[in-house]
Amino acid sequence: MGAKGASGAKGAGVRSVAALAAITLLLVACGADANNSAAVIPNDRTAPSDAPVAPIAPVAPVAPIAPVAPVAPLAPNAPAQSAGPAKFDSGRAWEHLRRQVAIGPRPAGSAALAECRRYILSELKAAGIAAREQPFDAMTPLGVIKMTNVIATIPGRRPERIALATHYDTKLFREFRFVGASDGASSTAAVLELGRVLKARQNDYTIELLFLDGEEAVNTEWRDPDNTYGGRYYVRAARQAGDLAGLKALVLLDMIGDRNLNIRREANSTRWLGDIIWTSAAKLGYSTTFIPEDIGQIEDDHLPFLAAGVPSVDIIDLDYPQWHTAQDDLDHVSARSLQIVGDVVLDAVPQIEKELAAARR
Repeated sequence: MGAKGASGAKGAGVRSVAALAAITLLLVACGADANNSAAVIPNDRTAPSDAPVAPIAPVAPVAPIAPVAPVAPLAPNAPAQSAGPAKFDSGRAWEHLRRQVAIGPRPAGSAALAECRRYILSELKAAGIAAREQPFDAMTPLGVIKMTNVIATIPGRRPERIALATHYDTKLFREFRFVGASDGASSTAAVLELGRVLKARQNDYTIELLFLDGEEAVNTEWRDPDNTYGGRYYVRAARQAGDLAGLKALVLLDMIGDRNLNIRREANSTRWLGDIIWTSAAKLGYSTTFIPEDIGQIEDDHLPFLAAGVPSVDIIDLDYPQWHTAQDDLDHVSARSLQIVGDVVLDAVPQIEKELAAARR
């Protein structure tokens, strides 16, 4: 589950010459010139999955970016002037996305991902949403990597939970700089903004926001168990704590920033949850984006939840040529795509609550 490429750049040389006229004391500066060149980054895919994969040689602990400048939180919203319900603001979501990309590559275990996590926590705090970190040690092909999920809770009338989930890490690439504008940043941005809106509503069910670490494989190829580290750990910890049964549904967002957004139904997902999502999309006029076609089975963070008996749906756009390339950047994502997904999820949450309440009777 990956793509590879290579990148290189040559630095610029700068020369400056200055002459001082002794009689007139006039300073004359000569301009500098620079020559820049950059290697072209190929957009080729990896070899077929049946090709042998060379083992990864031992490497130093992953720390692709250091140090990372702190990211300031967004300014809080001004007090609402109307009594209408809060709405998804794609401008705020876009700023969340942009700030993650500005941090740079954010693979599991890196200083950059720790900075991204601090940003997530600061935004949740600013929205008045209680959050906690869930640290764990993940055994990976590169050895043990310290990972951390972020779990935020918006209390509802009922203690039972509906989770909105995303992974916030980016895949580790050494061949090129991968910032994951759609693959990681877009869904994280959307869940942050969904949390702000849902905090302002009175929800029947408690809403849980899950920011999962380590979804991406450490190896180039997606091969079990080298993936979904955060999702698998959350399920295991919840089962051990005895509160997994209180999680009644999970809506997973992944790769939702594509400028040419095309979301099809994922075959592993729970059918009735998918029906609600696509019905909401059709009602809102988004049928050309939420296409009522089957994309087949996708391995993603929802699988550990499905295996544990939690109804789950994966909202994902894999029709994205920039997937796992250096071109997964701001030029290939849009605020409009975030708005569409945000609108659909907000419309679907009350319908999911009604379905769950009806099943209780």
